[in-house]
Amino acid sequence: FPPSLQVFPSQDPLDRADFNAVEYINALFPTEQSLANIDEVVNKIRLKIRRLDDNIRTVVRGQTNVGQDGRQALEEAQKAIQQLFGKIKDIKDKAEKSEQMVKEITRDIKQLDHAKRHLTTSITTLNHLHMLAGGVDSLEAMTRRRQYGEVANLLQGVVNVLEHFNKYMGIPQIRQLSERVKAAQNELGQQILADFEEAFPSQGTKRTGGPSNVLRDACLVANVLDPRIKQEIIKKFIKQHLSEYLVLFQENQDVAWLDKIDRRYAWIKRQLVDYEEKYGRMFPAEWCMTERIAVEFCHVTRAELSKIMRTRAKEIEVKLLLFAIQRTTNFEGLLAKRFSGCTLADGTVKKPEVPPPSTNPFLEDETGAETDEIVIEKSDTDKPKKPKVPDNPFHGIVSKCFEPHLYVYIESQDKNLGELIDRFVADFKAQGPPKPNVDEGGAVLPSCADLFVYYKKCMVQCSQLSTGEPMIALTTIFQKYLREYAWKILSGNLPKTTSSSGGLTITSLLKEKEGSEVAKFTLEELCLICSILSTAEYCLATTQQLEEKLKEKVDASLVERINLTGEMDTFSIVISNSIQLLVQDLDAACDPALTAMSKMQWQNVEHVGDQSPYVTSVILHIKQNVPIIRDNLASTRKYFTQFCIKFANSFIPKFINHLFKCKPISMVGAEQLLLDTHSLKMVLLDLPSIGSQVVRKAPASYTKIVVKGMTRAEMILKVVMAPHEPPVVFVDNYIKLLADCSTDTFQKILDMKGLKRSEQSSMLDLFRLRLPAPPPGGDSAGPLSLSAPTPEQESSRIRKLEKLIKKRL
Repeated sequence: FPPSLQVFPSQDPLDRADFNAVEYINALFPTEQSLANIDEVVNKIRLKIRRLDDNIRTVVRGQTNVGQDGRQALEEAQKAIQQLFGKIKDIKDKAEKSEQMVKEITRDIKQLDHAKRHLTTSITTLNHLHMLAGGVDSLEAMTRRRQYGEVANLLQGVVNVLEHFNKYMGIPQIRQLSERVKAAQNELGQQILADFEEAFPSQGTKRTGGPSNVLRDACLVANVLDPRIKQEIIKKFIKQHLSEYLVLFQENQDVAWLDKIDRRYAWIKRQLVDYEEKYGRMFPAEWCMTERIAVEFCHVTRAELSKIMRTRAKEIEVKLLLFAIQRTTNFEGLLAKRFSGCTLADGTVKKPEVPPPSTNPFLEDETGAETDEIVIEKSDTDKPKKPKVPDNPFHGIVSKCFEPHLYVYIESQDKNLGELIDRFVADFKAQGPPKPNVDEGGAVLPSCADLFVYYKKCMVQCSQLSTGEPMIALTTIFQKYLREYAWKILSGNLPKTTSSSGGLTITSLLKEKEGSEVAKFTLEELCLICSILSTAEYCLATTQQLEEKLKEKVDASLVERINLTGEMDTFSIVISNSIQLLVQDLDAACDPALTAMSKMQWQNVEHVGDQSPYVTSVILHIKQNVPIIRDNLASTRKYFTQFCIKFANSFIPKFINHLFKCKPISMVGAEQLLLDTHSLKMVLLDLPSIGSQVVRKAPASYTKIVVKGMTRAEMILKVVMAPHEPPVVFVDNYIKLLADCSTDTFQKILDMKGLKRSEQSSMLDLFRLRLPAPPPGGDSAGPLSLSAPTPEQESSRIRKLEKLIKKRL
């Protein structure tokens, strides 16, 4: 747009840059009839031209005097600027004069301020110097008179005052006073050490001195002196206090051996009580002398026990070792209750937290140091892990010396667990399988609880002593006997069939000649299998919790070496094989009935009646076995569901195979088989709750398997019932109902119908021609369409495709 239109926008067509006179005239006179108003339009335009001329004339006349007015305004602005500049210059001159005047006024005030500050500093320094000089003299005099109480207060003040003179050390007098203070401190330190040596001589065990007010005040002075003086006093006092202990419990003394370890701890308890009574007030409370004596006793005891155990390693027995460990850990626990641990190397204090009580139904509460419980209840597998209880600060301060000898304990546990497993095996043989009691819901074997209680005891004992390599060795022992329990107690006691050579893997069940009964498990054997399954399931969950607890106990660097996955897999195998045994037993019980079904003369059936005897036999076996299994697996419902699913996956294909053996079949015979198949389908759908007073809906995963399998059996019979003339309709109906492209299956259907070989040959050729082609690039074994397309259907599909392409375009 032109600049004029940007500033003064106009809607008038005459103002447009692309104005076209012809278009404008055509707009004014669009039709011939509108030409009648031409005079009126011409008058309006003339009037508009006249107005524009007047406006232009006025503007032109108004611009004649603009230049003169502009020059006059510019001159006036220049004069105003000159006046403003002069006023600013006057203000600046006056400000400079005022600043100079202020400086002259305040010059004397600044001098007075500096003089005052210097005078104050001088007076303060002189006072400090007077205090320092007097304090040094008094300090030297009091030191000679051993007035430690006054020295303790004075020395701290002198040291504080001396800090103010650090920047004046170049002055000889100040430097001399500083050297006198240092000399007085050194003299005090040596004098206090000499006083303690005199009161508590390091040579001999008899104490010639004792607590006094002088020594108590000397300790206060030592707090102000070099920290090494305080450390030397503590070291000498503790050494002298424990000198009797080293003599009484020398390596060659009878009381030094592990069987009399209680006497060591009894001795230190008496010494601590004696110290509190005699010397408790002599040392400052912040020195924590009682704790320091106890800690040094622990260090000395650990070194002495390590030395004597190395010398007499062959004499260490398990009971003796555990006795010493228990007494030692109890003593460490007593220290944790009595002291804070502030004198230890790291200076940190860890207050043990009380863990929540265990919910295990078979674990008893522990007392004393054994407060950690293994949380291994079956229903707690999804609960968050309990935070690890912090160790007490004195844990291992003495008992660490036993760690090199823990192999004795580990070997003992290996032997004890071996004997425990052997006892479980012997008890099971002596007592026999558990009595059938469905009310208990398949309770676990008692030996399972005994095993894990023993595991808990071993783990707690070992973790109290060491959380390093011994815990890994103990874990290896646990793994060994978990596997032995799984194979010897659980797998070893599963009922065996006559055809099985032993072990868990059952490849086949005993079958006699066709039509005869097969070997079945008794009620006691079924209950035993369920009990072993429940026990294995409980062991699986408990082993997982045991692994988590071991990982909490062991050092963080060794957590990756704790892995009980293999043992959990072993118990999973026991569970799987137990379920397989139950499935094979029920499956084999149904075999005679299915064999009888395949041997019936179905072409001679004249009318459709109630369900056939073989169906009644199958239902009878199901009603006999399933309620027993369900009641004994009440506590492990998911595994009962697995049993049902595995039985359905085994029975239904076998039933279909026996259907194919029923040949030839008449129309009435096919109808009877269809009725029987429907009856079996209803029974299988109700199998999870059959014979139960409480009817539960079957799991969807199980129902889906039954519906799919038995529906296929029904479709097979419906195809058999269909007439085979005309052949094209029969083949298309087969493909639609079964969606099966296998020629073997089609051949079996033709055999069931009793067709001749010539008819079967032509049918097979037609079947191969009618099979739908596999989708391009797809798998030929994929699902087939329900029916082969006819030429009319193909034409219809082409028309639909053309319409779709047109819409897209």
